[in-house]
Amino acid sequence: MPARKRSAAEVDLGQGRRRSGRISSTPQKSKYFQDSESEDREDDAPPPKKRGRPSKATAPAEKKKKRIEKESDDEDEYNEDEKSEEDQDDGDEYNDEKPGEEENGDDDEDDDDDEDAPPKVRIVPLEKMRDTGGVDYEDNKIHKNTLLFLKDLKVNNKRSWLKSHDGEYRRALKDWESFVDSAMLTAIDVDETIPELPVKDVIFRIHRDIRFSKDPTPYKPHFSAAFSRTGRKGPYACYYIHCEPKSSFIGGGLWCPDKDQLAKLRRSIDRHPERWREVLNTPELKRIYLPGVKPSADDEKAIEAFFDKNQSNALKKKPMGFDADHRDIKLLRLRNFTLGTKIDEASLASDTAQEKVAECFRGLEPFVSFLNDVVMPDPNREESEDDDEDGE
Repeated sequence: MPARKRSAAEVDLGQGRRRSGRISSTPQKSKYFQDSESEDREDDAPPPKKRGRPSKATAPAEKKKKRIEKESDDEDEYNEDEKSEEDQDDGDEYNDEKPGEEENGDDDEDDDDDEDAPPKVRIVPLEKMRDTGGVDYEDNKIHKNTLLFLKDLKVNNKRSWLKSHDGEYRRALKDWESFVDSAMLTAIDVDETIPELPVKDVIFRIHRDIRFSKDPTPYKPHFSAAFSRTGRKGPYACYYIHCEPKSSFIGGGLWCPDKDQLAKLRRSIDRHPERWREVLNTPELKRIYLPGVKPSADDEKAIEAFFDKNQSNALKKKPMGFDADHRDIKLLRLRNFTLGTKIDEASLASDTAQEKVAECFRGLEPFVSFLNDVVMPDPNREESEDDDEDGE
């Protein structure tokens, strides 16, 4: 048979005070109401009487207290009358505010709907592109509209302006890319070590990196490209074209070489100074890139002119490991090894633009090849500098 359930203890409901229905094994009284009872007793207990006569200030204080209580009762009655009137007004205000609350609810619903809505698209009107003036775009030269675009960009170097002139920018960029393709073939004819690479590997972006710059302008007001054995990047010396209205130039060399390359260059200056004098006194190089040096001038004049072109980034003092009275201390202080010549941008827009590029590259070829032999010597070349040093 299943076990019988024990019935709960009977509770006397007739008493006014609630009793605990919990079954206890001891006759001890519940302490549930102990704290409250003690608090009630303490509140009901009269204050202790003081010995001696009551102070005179006590009676007026009690009278004053009774008077304040009477006034407060009158004020309570007055406040209750006002409250009944205000309740009616508040009810009207609440009813008046209901439509506003409903409108706010609708606004919240609209906000929820806006979150699911597609993002807003801002339409920027495009400016009308320039007329070609009857002159077609050609690969071997730069169109005059490209130069005008760069001129306008220099004055209006803002993102909003370039967005509104996006068509003009893309047309100018395409024109520059086609010109660079032709210039690459010209460079290959001058220097056979230059490979034919995609145009994206030799041109520089027009966007500036302004993260650590004090100049907030977002774009470069020029087009540029560099031709080397690895394109615009890499350890090799390069040929460089810079197209900018009133500031165009062609040059090349090594710009800010790394630590290892700089050590090789200084070692070459220290051990083989005659090679530097020989290459910097090449007739075509002096005529194009060192025009201030006369053909019959001393070899040291070319060294001084080369230093003047690169002294902006040179060391203030001698480099570590060399004497301050070294014969070629000026060359040892250099951290850039470049040459450049200014050209008229109109020459890049003429039919003989590639001839001008070839002339400048040809005068620079001995210098670029010499730098590459120093920083990146060809291991298969018999007359490399490393072999000469081993012979010594």
